[in-house]
Amino acid sequence: MRVAVFAGDGIGPEVTAEAVRVLQALDLPGLDLIEGDVGGAAYRKHGHPLPAETLEIARSCQAILFGAVGDFSLDHLERALRPEQAVLGLRKELGLFANLRPATVFKGLEDLTTLRPEVAAEIDLLIVRELNGDVYFGEKGTRTLEDGRRQGWDMMSYAEDEVRRIAHTGFTAAMGRSRKLCSVDKANVLETSQLWRDVVIEVAKEYPEVELSHMYVDNAAMQLVKNPGQFDVIVTGNLFGDILSDQASMCVGSIGLLASASLAEGTYGLYEPIHGSAPDIAGKGLANPMATILSAAMLLRHSFGLEEQAARIEAAVSTALARGVRGGDLGGSAGTREIGDAVLAAL
Repeated sequence: MRVAVFAGDGIGPEVTAEAVRVLQALDLPGLDLIEGDVGGAAYRKHGHPLPAETLEIARSCQAILFGAVGDFSLDHLERALRPEQAVLGLRKELGLFANLRPATVFKGLEDLTTLRPEVAAEIDLLIVRELNGDVYFGEKGTRTLEDGRRQGWDMMSYAEDEVRRIAHTGFTAAMGRSRKLCSVDKANVLETSQLWRDVVIEVAKEYPEVELSHMYVDNAAMQLVKNPGQFDVIVTGNLFGDILSDQASMCVGSIGLLASASLAEGTYGLYEPIHGSAPDIAGKGLANPMATILSAAMLLRHSFGLEEQAARIEAAVSTALARGVRGGDLGGSAGTREIGDAVLAAL
């Protein structure tokens, strides 16, 4: 079991350290953790946010446990050298095309969301986001128009095989849940979205047990607040998925509780909390590591098929929360290490 550990910037090293402690406590046979540099930390050390040495480590392992990247002091760099390019580079080089972001409300935390408790309690959904296409990877640039005005442009596009691949991921996920899939697009105004919808409908014929629905992204954003319990699995493109998954995280109370998996074909994956590097609290021992710990659970489940161990971690997090162990993001005062200790005690 070779796992790359890329802690990154800001609170990344702190929260990743707690997830590593949890993995090590499970006494997994053959667990080999290989550390590497990414993001701003890698730029300062190697001159690039994703150095060749790190990419080599990633390719030699079966999964990646990732912390966070982002360093405001490096925002002056050209875009290709900014810390965030480490994530985009790993997605591209390793073929990580499917992002899974589960969102559910832990029992007892219903009052922490901005939704009514009875509405929040119904949230149990999975967002499946395509990662390798859309405007994030399309051609882009700036230009000067004939009248002298500057114009920025980004090209949104999807090929049908890209849509078909992520659609299969969404339908497969729905088959393992409540067999409901909502495809989110903007087909009323975007040709890219019309192709998306057409291909999803084609793929749906292979999954007759799954109830398929379609929703425009603006309505989906509204429905996540109005009636989030209606959703089981949502499948959508890169841009829409980025926005909706962050919105869903706040619907459940805290971004500090949500894990994610970025999967390639087969079982290879990169697992990370969806929060950022939070430089304002970095090094203070205040960050909530639960999202990273839950990401480690997803790592065991999706890359190694260790469902029992993954479920143990998730149950331990739930137990720690039920015992009142909460970080500042949840209105508590527990520090990073204290939260890690509480999860370990509940394993």
